[in-house]
Amino acid sequence: MYCFFSLWKPSQTTRKLQTFINIQVMTFFQQNKGRMSITNCNREGAHCAEMAMVCLNDFEEYAKGHLSKAVWDYYAAGADECCTRDDNLMAFKRIRLRPRILRDVSACDTRTTVQGTEISFPVGIAPTAFHCLAWHEGETATARATEAVNTCYIASTYSTCSVEEIAAAAPAGYRWFQLYVYRNRKVSEQIVHRVESLGYQALVLTVDVPYTGKRRDDIRNQFKLPPHLRVKNFDGVFEENAGLEEYGVPANTLDPSITWKEIYWLRSLTRLPIIIKGILTKEDAELAVEHGVQGIIVSNHGGRQLDGDPATIDALSEIVDTVQGRIEVYLDGGIRTGSDVLKALALGAKCVFIGRPAVWGLAYKGEDGVREVLQILNDEFRLCMALAGCRNVSEINRNLIQFSKL
Repeated sequence: MYCFFSLWKPSQTTRKLQTFINIQVMTFFQQNKGRMSITNCNREGAHCAEMAMVCLNDFEEYAKGHLSKAVWDYYAAGADECCTRDDNLMAFKRIRLRPRILRDVSACDTRTTVQGTEISFPVGIAPTAFHCLAWHEGETATARATEAVNTCYIASTYSTCSVEEIAAAAPAGYRWFQLYVYRNRKVSEQIVHRVESLGYQALVLTVDVPYTGKRRDDIRNQFKLPPHLRVKNFDGVFEENAGLEEYGVPANTLDPSITWKEIYWLRSLTRLPIIIKGILTKEDAELAVEHGVQGIIVSNHGGRQLDGDPATIDALSEIVDTVQGRIEVYLDGGIRTGSDVLKALALGAKCVFIGRPAVWGLAYKGEDGVREVLQILNDEFRLCMALAGCRNVSEINRNLIQFSKL
């Protein structure tokens, strides 16, 4: 079919105008090289065009623009009306700091220890599922990034890479493993023995999922893993089970009947430290200590379980006050800036963990993207320490927090 414009011949004046416009456009791009936010990326691993990634929100914006709607919704989802998910963020903004001055902050040391192991700064990667949805190398890229930065990575049960692949990708990395208890106890037992033999250094027992919270967007999208991905840790385990699938495994495989006695059962299986993830009250914190666990992660599952839970930073103080240093207390949920890290440590957390921001980093540039996310947080945390008058993490305490008089 003929196109009318194929018959049109530009005049000499038009050609001169086109030349002038082309020169102006070329000049603009040359002058702004390095400052342009170019977002083209080869999803099979080629490096993305350079972007000015200044804060974690930049990675969030990139991921939202480049992941499919169903995948973005899965990562972003909160339970029901997402009140708890959103309050995780807003609660940090309500906290004010009391900086000290003239403290010689010419050198600030961000190093700390978790379970006796030194890490470069008090931020690790929380267990998040299905990293291959964000980047083709998935959890192996995340493991390499945390190894390079020298911090802690909690590998998820619901990984799209196996625990063996994660260990092989970052053999010197500091890794914990996140565990669920299944109706078939042998499933849990076998994976505990696997990770212990592979050199994982703690078990993180997630206790806030007797049932999966109602995540409306996942229901609307009928979220399922694409055919080329699977939960590799369960290869061959559930194949005989037919029926409905829920997040990569058959529905109703988690055991809603578990109680505190399962802590003793788990301790009988392994010598690894046991960290409980999902505690939000002083009563459960006391029970955790009494049952001999080595740590608590104050967590509401990123706001994905019970909508109406407190923000984790709001729950932290009563748990720290209850524990009284008998075991280590960590926190996840809502960490987006270095000042968030500082506030959490001032209120008693030994370390914090990030979930969604790690996935955003993967979506941006795989391993390098996760490293950039961690480096930005490290740089921001170091700066906030200095501006608050803290030369090392041991100087961070509640005196930094301005408590409301209301």
